[in-house]
Amino acid sequence: MDLGIKGRTAIICASSQGLGKACAMTLAQDGVNVVINGRNQDTLDATANEIRDATGVEVTAVACDVTTEEGRAKLLAACPDPDILINNAGGPPTGDFRDWDRDTWIKALDSNMLTQIELIKAVVDGMIERKFGRIINITSGAVKAPIPVLGLSNGARSGLTGFCAGIARATVKHNVTINGLLPGPFETNRIAEVIAGEARAKGISEEQSRIGRMAANPSGRFGYPEEFGTACGWLCSTHSGFVTGQNILLDGGNYPGTM
Repeated sequence: MDLGIKGRTAIICASSQGLGKACAMTLAQDGVNVVINGRNQDTLDATANEIRDATGVEVTAVACDVTTEEGRAKLLAACPDPDILINNAGGPPTGDFRDWDRDTWIKALDSNMLTQIELIKAVVDGMIERKFGRIINITSGAVKAPIPVLGLSNGARSGLTGFCAGIARATVKHNVTINGLLPGPFETNRIAEVIAGEARAKGISEEQSRIGRMAANPSGRFGYPEEFGTACGWLCSTHSGFVTGQNILLDGGNYPGTM
């Protein structure tokens, strides 16, 4: 399918690896010029070269911590008027809520709620003026079905989801949509962190945790980042203008509900 967005420009946060990288690659394959972001310059440069070699599009690599004010300013200086914004950031640590103080919570909110809101605020009016915009927040399946050891993520990402549900109804008439993609277990560094946390909490090996988690998923496996990137590509396309304020699960059928 032609996504109809060739020549447009996208910011993809936290995209040097994992799900963010998969989204950047999908968009680049459809002719979108991409601005990618990560904290490690070497990893980021390697990803930028990989995308350039595979697609031939313009790739701008911005090494910064997007969860800081300075990082966001650097990213937006490289691309002040994106047509597409993919919000993404590493999840907060696992643990027991009894061990988290206020500073821990504020850090989680900065990373997984307030950063995304600040970036939306910075770009949404330009999108409205140009009559095209796609904003996607990569959050977590935990928004629909909270995971006990991910309390910080459950709270921060749910807050972002609630905020965006309101503004998505105000922007869609300008052909600017805001949606969430909710990954379940994918083959990324994040699932490795969750597995390690569960192993510590239960006193089992990481391999036992991994096997158990895969067996518990109806698909019998973890997702592939490329699958996630393809879904993101469609939500960014010209064909998705009637979809806004939605939160789409990609979890192998793990969530048992109908809504």
